[in-house]
Amino acid sequence: MSVTPRRRIRRAALVGAACALVVTGAGLTGCGSEDPDAGTNGLGKLPADKIQAKARTTAQAADTVRLHGTVEAGGNRYTLDMRLKTDGGTGSVAAQGTTFGLLRVGEQLFLKADSGFWSHDGGDATAAGKLADKYVKVPQSDPVYKKFSGFTDKDVLLGGLLTLHGTVQTDGRHEQAGVRTIRITGDEGDGGSLDVSLEGTPYPLRLVRAGSAGTLDFSDWNKDFALEQPPKDDTLDYGKQLPTS
Repeated sequence: MSVTPRRRIRRAALVGAACALVVTGAGLTGCGSEDPDAGTNGLGKLPADKIQAKARTTAQAADTVRLHGTVEAGGNRYTLDMRLKTDGGTGSVAAQGTTFGLLRVGEQLFLKADSGFWSHDGGDATAAGKLADKYVKVPQSDPVYKKFSGFTDKDVLLGGLLTLHGTVQTDGRHEQAGVRTIRITGDEGDGGSLDVSLEGTPYPLRLVRAGSAGTLDFSDWNKDFALEQPPKDDTLDYGKQLPTS
């Protein structure tokens, strides 16, 4: 065998080894003529608007989801950790230095917090003591119901959140919690960004809202969880309206 063929063989072997190193070390699939979408659900081949539509449709069709992160709304920053399904949700919300639990089963919304929450801004200490650490039923006519029930409504919450503003474009392939994603952005990121799974079902995995209005991670899609009325001994019906604090 001549020197030239041997060099060609050696060069090909080195290139192959380098490709393998790149693939395993950096999680990339782009060496030579390999398809970067090999092994994915094919979402990366779609235009950005189709990816966004697919993500929204898939999210709305799911029975359950967990979302956690921050949301700016009404001049306040809320930190959420909620598990949602079609007929309610449960989890915690933190805002303005206080944390409280929310539970909605059907149309019934319950709020659970410590005495510090109920006595905030000079509220009645006696009433606060009675309400502390109880599942307090929120009347549907109370402003609190309208303000917080949306945090427990899967369709309302996802419908309002999974929207990018401005011209939607793709922004490369990324990774969230070990899962490969395709990222789409609105107005080159100023209108928010959304990472959608390239593995299996194309669920949304991370949303960065426009205008620095919060970041949310989505997980546990279609993983069922218990959603039940709280024990009667731990439930309190305050009446027609909760304390104004």
